[in-house]
Amino acid sequence: MLIQDGYMIDPKSGKEGNFDILIDGDKIVKIAEKIEPKGKVTRINAEGLLVAPGLVDVHVHFRDPGFTAKEDINTGAAAAAKGGVTTVVLMANTKPTVDSEETLKYILDKGAKTGIHVTTCANVTMGMQGKQLTDMKKLAAAGAVGFTDDGVPLLDAELVRRAMEISAELDMPISFHEEDPKYIENNGVNRGKASEYYGIGGSSREAEIALVERDLKLAEETGACIDIQHISSKEAVELVRQAKKRCSNIHAEATPHHFTLTEDAVIKYGTLAKMNPPLREEEDRQAVIRGLVDGTIDMIATDHAPHTAEEKAKPITEAPSGITGLETSLALGITELVDAGYLTMKQLLRLMSTNPAAMYHLDAGYLAEGGPADVILIDTAAEFIPEQYVSKATNTPFTGWKLKGEVKKTICGGKMVYEA
Repeated sequence: MLIQDGYMIDPKSGKEGNFDILIDGDKIVKIAEKIEPKGKVTRINAEGLLVAPGLVDVHVHFRDPGFTAKEDINTGAAAAAKGGVTTVVLMANTKPTVDSEETLKYILDKGAKTGIHVTTCANVTMGMQGKQLTDMKKLAAAGAVGFTDDGVPLLDAELVRRAMEISAELDMPISFHEEDPKYIENNGVNRGKASEYYGIGGSSREAEIALVERDLKLAEETGACIDIQHISSKEAVELVRQAKKRCSNIHAEATPHHFTLTEDAVIKYGTLAKMNPPLREEEDRQAVIRGLVDGTIDMIATDHAPHTAEEKAKPITEAPSGITGLETSLALGITELVDAGYLTMKQLLRLMSTNPAAMYHLDAGYLAEGGPADVILIDTAAEFIPEQYVSKATNTPFTGWKLKGEVKKTICGGKMVYEA
């Protein structure tokens, strides 16, 4: 396969310009200004398009096993491919949870047949009960790429310390959902204007601040590589900023919805904008963007969280939290961050591919000779309106928005897995 006449950006090396890329099997074999291959080759005209590494989304829910009415591994992978994502790291809050080698094997085996790279975390605790650690070493040996009880905060500090010590020994990341329930009454809605609008208690920013503070301290003491997931408050961003000056193993991720929306969206869109942690105030949104600009937040991840239309049609206090994100994440990054002047395209791609791949020790997120043939072609000027989704779910407030930056082709492992 020969990709010709595109404008290439490799966020890892910083190399960019007009290059041809020759792919043989699942590897890139040559990158040069002009390539004239011998023999039979499939030519792809990339003139006018940006050629970038496949995106790496390290916070995704495919709901499989256990909740496949919402999504399954096949439909989730198709949504990823459409969004330019060639590698996903799945969260472990399935049913059964990923606390056994059997469930882990089921996910990896099914994921291997999808056309994209499906990896998964295993749980930190058995059944996500927060009481007993899983056999982290055994799960790592069986193919888990990291550990998390995402969806449920870990409240036992001593247990968290032990988990961090084991993950540090394994040199694997451990990711944290930072919401202390003692500061929450009716989660998914910010305590403030939005909770007052609905006449409910809502989620205080203290819920995030308290656990972020604790886990940053523990990470510094144990040397564990940690990821503060879906950061939402200005205070948490600042805590991470200061901790990163002292410790290189601390990472944080932001979602497209947290850098795009505020709690006003919950008033406008109702349950479609209900998520954990909730959308907060404009000051928080701006703090998240500043964190992305200065490297405090070093990854963008979707927290793709599909739910059925019936579930989201319930009242605000009963509907589940979460929105889908795989099919709109890159366009939101281009529209809200690049076009708005906060980031360059190279910086955005680094946040969405190179950095997350590096934290999880994945061979992904870059374009180089000998590297993986995971490549996306993007029309950065194309405007489109999200209306039809390949995900089973449509629970997103971004339906009907005018977004910029459309994925035209997704190549994974040297094979075309999506074409617009």
